[in-house]
Amino acid sequence: MKLDPNLMKYSLSLLVLICFHFSISDLGAQNPKSVSGIDADLAFAHVKKLVSFGPRPPGSPGIAQAQSYIISHLKKLNLQVEQQDFLATTPNGSVAMKNIVARATGEKNQAVILASHYDTKLMQNFYFVGANDGGSSAGLLIELARVISQQKRTFPVWFVFFDGEEAQRDWTETDSLYGSRYFVEKLKRDSVTRRVKAMILLDMVGDKELVLERDLSSTPWLLDLVIKSAHELGYGKHIATLPKAMTDDHIPFVRGGISAVDLVDYSYGFDNLYWHSSNDTLDKVSPESLKITGEIVLKTLDKLGAK
Repeated sequence: MKLDPNLMKYSLSLLVLICFHFSISDLGAQNPKSVSGIDADLAFAHVKKLVSFGPRPPGSPGIAQAQSYIISHLKKLNLQVEQQDFLATTPNGSVAMKNIVARATGEKNQAVILASHYDTKLMQNFYFVGANDGGSSAGLLIELARVISQQKRTFPVWFVFFDGEEAQRDWTETDSLYGSRYFVEKLKRDSVTRRVKAMILLDMVGDKELVLERDLSSTPWLLDLVIKSAHELGYGKHIATLPKAMTDDHIPFVRGGISAVDLVDYSYGFDNLYWHSSNDTLDKVSPESLKITGEIVLKTLDKLGAK
């Protein structure tokens, strides 16, 4: 993902009103309430296993191991598992990539997508395991699939693991977001975009000092739902005060007319120092941050089910 400077203009008065509203709402939510069954240790164990495979750029031995691990766990949950294999045209030539999709059924026709990328950026000069960037969100998504597969929800939930979120060289419109762009184009080809009610993206959610962004490029009503869920759970301090505009795997969905929101912490270490560095290691990932993010997601799903 990257920060989008073109969307950073906003109304100061609107920001003050938003902050005031949620400061008031937090007064009645001093103690976080567990609503989920999210197992923080299980989520962390998935992250640890993914990191143990080493660097996981598309087409690498590490990502092949990650794919087998993710698919085996999803199949154990009796979910409908699909593998979307495609060739991506990149500055490094054609690269084989794979999206992994698992579906939990529901009574309604429209589905909610929970998504994460599971690749790591290709680094030439150092060993990059992407514990937070790629690992944390993919590990949490496996745990969310376990929890939700045991629940009865009125709408289907799709769990989507994107390959190729990272640039092969330098981030551009065409050298990034390979998996999510392919996924949305396939939705369009199959004429099923209207079957998606909303998409919730997870990315870099394991930071011990978790602060999820108020992303200006997310769909406003869906971002509002996420923020309300966080505050109702007593997790208001884990939502950023100032907005940022992120370019991430939710962007192809927004451009395709699908409501989408990005749950991402883009302050990983002082001044985002750990991002895309050799310091993005397992010791920086917190099981508690995974649990907090997971509970916010489940609370948001409850709100979507009531809409």
